[in-house]
Amino acid sequence: MIVIVGLGNIGPEYENTRHNIGFMTVNKIKEEYNFPDFKEKNKYLFSKLGDVILAKPTTYMNLSGDAVLALSSMYKIKPDDFIIIHDDLDLDTGKIKIKQGGGNGGHNGLKSIDKTIGPNYHRIRIGIDHPRNHTPQIDVASYVLGKFTTDEYEKIQKSINTISENFENIISKKFDKILSKL
Repeated sequence: MIVIVGLGNIGPEYENTRHNIGFMTVNKIKEEYNFPDFKEKNKYLFSKLGDVILAKPTTYMNLSGDAVLALSSMYKIKPDDFIIIHDDLDLDTGKIKIKQGGGNGGHNGLKSIDKTIGPNYHRIRIGIDHPRNHTPQIDVASYVLGKFTTDEYEKIQKSINTISENFENIISKKFDKILSKL
């Protein structure tokens, strides 16, 4: 079983914000590969097709680990079988990086997950750039909860499409095939 968790915040006010890239990506995969509608479970929304679960925590970003732990317990999932999709301030907008394990880079969702299942899960990081590169006077929290500019949104959509197009490689953990295309 593979679980792809898109990180984000629940609620219409957070739709299409930088911090919700994970939700946006999981929604695209669900749509493209005809997963069933999301169902609500304790602390997360999920859609299961075959041996793949798509999930979106309903705990808000800072408590994402609670949802991941609930998924891990419910389905007996090892950290290595989790693929977490999230925003990354340290990457240019739309840039994709994939790795397993490592630090959390100050990302509160990853900090929460690290506390519950440890750091040895797979991460698909999608760049949102850092506010200091554009609007230094804006704080990071306001920036990540802000909406994309038109230019940023176009770049993000390309990244989301790239990830969706590589769904088979992702669930097979053939990340090198994806990285060679980036």
